[in-house]
Amino acid sequence: MGKLKNKLVAVPYYIWAVVFIVVPLLMIAYSAFTNEDGAFTFQNILQIGIYGNVLLRSLLYALIATVCCLLLGYLLAYCMAQQSERGKNILMILLMLPMWINFVLRTQAMQDILDLIQSWMEAAGISLRISNTGFAIVLGLIYNYLPFMVLPIFTSLEKLDKRVIEAAEDLGANRMQVFRKVILPLTMPGIGSGVIMVFVPTISTFVISEKLGGAKYNLIGNVIQEQFLTVYNPNVGAAISLVMLLIMLFILIIFSFLDDETKEGLL
Repeated sequence: MGKLKNKLVAVPYYIWAVVFIVVPLLMIAYSAFTNEDGAFTFQNILQIGIYGNVLLRSLLYALIATVCCLLLGYLLAYCMAQQSERGKNILMILLMLPMWINFVLRTQAMQDILDLIQSWMEAAGISLRISNTGFAIVLGLIYNYLPFMVLPIFTSLEKLDKRVIEAAEDLGANRMQVFRKVILPLTMPGIGSGVIMVFVPTISTFVISEKLGGAKYNLIGNVIQEQFLTVYNPNVGAAISLVMLLIMLFILIIFSFLDDETKEGLL
């Protein structure tokens, strides 16, 4: 009786998943392999090669932003975990406070700050360019998605059994050894979740590159947007979206495999 009740409770979720996840994915797959007349074709997939440089740039920027978020996020999460409850709450509020502001407004604010810094540098005779560059895009990615790295790592650190760390110290391990052989492996699930939560949206973003790149450094998200809204070639846009979906799925499988390997190593 209890199993039947659980299945009935899950019915709305299954309906939601089919209508808003499965059906749209099938529509994207259909558009990716058909032309304007509805005839089957591989031409849309082959046209993705035209945007190979944009795809590589998107992968590179997303990778750099993810690595930077990981290094900064782990340090911040570790510092937060060492604080008192009051300190943790204050730092958590400060971390999440910018997230309460609209994404576009945050990006626009970042652009205004970089433009102001650029004007100061030009007034001082410094020729270095930071506004409307790839650096600005990566900086915007880090700023907007850093909290998504911090939160899962902080949760993993909070779940650590302090007795395990104390046992490692009692056995003669120094701080670096405790971190490398105990803390880091036990927080790998949080790291994996954080990497996925940062890498997946950064590789497909279009607002940040449009605002901070000055339309000079388009990412694959901008290409997809143009195909649907400007050029109006939804079949090619669907093909690119499908390829991006497969790339993200491949990344998720890799991290799932690494997570399983980490758990086996700990056991």
